[in-house]
Amino acid sequence: MFPKTVEKWDIFEFAAPGRQEGNPFVDYDIKGVFQSPNETVTADGFYDGDGVYKVRFMPSFEGDYTFTVSGSFSDEVYTGTFTVTPAAAGNHGPVRVANTFHFAYEDGTPYYPVGTTCYVWTHQPQELQQKTLDELRKGYFNKIRFCVFPKHYDFNFRDPITFPYEGTPCDNSGLTKYNFNDYLPSNPENKWDFHRFNPEHFRLFENRIRDLRDMGVEADLIIMHPYDRWGFSEMDEECDDLYWKYVIARFAAYRNVWWSLANEWEFLKKKTVRDWERYADLLCKKDPYHHLRSIHNAYSLYDYSRPWITHCCVQLQEFQPLEKIPQWRELYQKPIVVDELRYEGNIEHDWGNITGQEMVRRFWEITLRGAYAGHGETFVHPDNLLWWSHGVELHGESPERLKFLHKILCESPYTGLNPSQKEYRTAVSAPTFGPNDYRILYFGNARPAYKRFYFDDTNEYEVEIIDTWGMTIEKAGVFKGRFEVTLPGREFMALRIRRVG
Repeated sequence: MFPKTVEKWDIFEFAAPGRQEGNPFVDYDIKGVFQSPNETVTADGFYDGDGVYKVRFMPSFEGDYTFTVSGSFSDEVYTGTFTVTPAAAGNHGPVRVANTFHFAYEDGTPYYPVGTTCYVWTHQPQELQQKTLDELRKGYFNKIRFCVFPKHYDFNFRDPITFPYEGTPCDNSGLTKYNFNDYLPSNPENKWDFHRFNPEHFRLFENRIRDLRDMGVEADLIIMHPYDRWGFSEMDEECDDLYWKYVIARFAAYRNVWWSLANEWEFLKKKTVRDWERYADLLCKKDPYHHLRSIHNAYSLYDYSRPWITHCCVQLQEFQPLEKIPQWRELYQKPIVVDELRYEGNIEHDWGNITGQEMVRRFWEITLRGAYAGHGETFVHPDNLLWWSHGVELHGESPERLKFLHKILCESPYTGLNPSQKEYRTAVSAPTFGPNDYRILYFGNARPAYKRFYFDDTNEYEVEIIDTWGMTIEKAGVFKGRFEVTLPGREFMALRIRRVG
């Protein structure tokens, strides 16, 4: 079964019955070859349970395609044709790296990530997942980080609605505080068959990827993480590779997928750098669409100079402050995404109790250094439903202000802002024209009453005063030569200066 037409950058899916003897997840294979005058793509398929095998494909060009699906899953070789229609409004294709430090969709539309983290929102009951989607539809964020595997940590001790493998989990009754030694991943009460996936778990997960795609939100998938009492973080090499191949085969054809190999990679004690490089090699070979790829740190940055890494996914620490961003840009020559800069909230952990004003300040500071930031929220909740882990509802003051920042970023005349080499907290958007044509200055906690400028004696410059917390933009006038701009003397103000004409 397959559709006769599919939208450009959407999913063409072929499904067929196949062998069920033995273990279909490992005993048989299936692959598809898709061809047009512009591309030839080979994609691995997967067993979806109930005797059904599937292959998915994301076409990158309009026009007529042919395909061949074959493998040991069946004695039959399937062939067919389909037509790719133009991309609909809002469909800009996958996100790619642009201008070294920034991002754009495949059709060239600039993409400015303003992300958030909800680690296991897809593992919650369906009614809670729908509430999370309702919050995301308000347009605060255009990227969200979340885990394929369930997570075991403070505020999150309930079992997920599904597990990725056939089997039964260990008991966690009475657990109220996280400790690495509370439940060892090798707990003998865990009884899993790591060679048999639970297709329902992955179907529900990819339903959420589709929901995000349809509202224009990138799905930054965390494939592995250390917060685990079930044994998923301690699988052997064979089972790890089987998991990676299955995940890639199921998810790679979604245009909004990003790959994050791990959250806090150093804490997966049974994995070595050799393991991470092997996963990356699998990803590069098996993902025919070359989605964005990175890996997230706790204390030790991964070697982001590795060629398979498309962008740096950084967690800030006291000894890795945001002031290091210019160094990282210079060293790695890749986009910097600070996907963890602490969370707006009021829990006891020091990473989870900054104010909304501090969250917004950090976003602006990171942005003016030519990088991108990620939001998170951890407010105490009577049912322990924290956005950072469960999603559901936002309670903080930062989301509306981050939406305001995103609007300003989208008004840049060129893809991306780059830090000025001469002025602190100043970014320009001008690689193809003069550096004074478009610039933004941010004052942070400072409260200047005025600011003086001189660019040249010829051009006129329009100046706007931006209140990043009050979310207002006020025209200050048009100036020429040497001029002075009067400021309100409040914190969190910014200036935008554009050359007239």
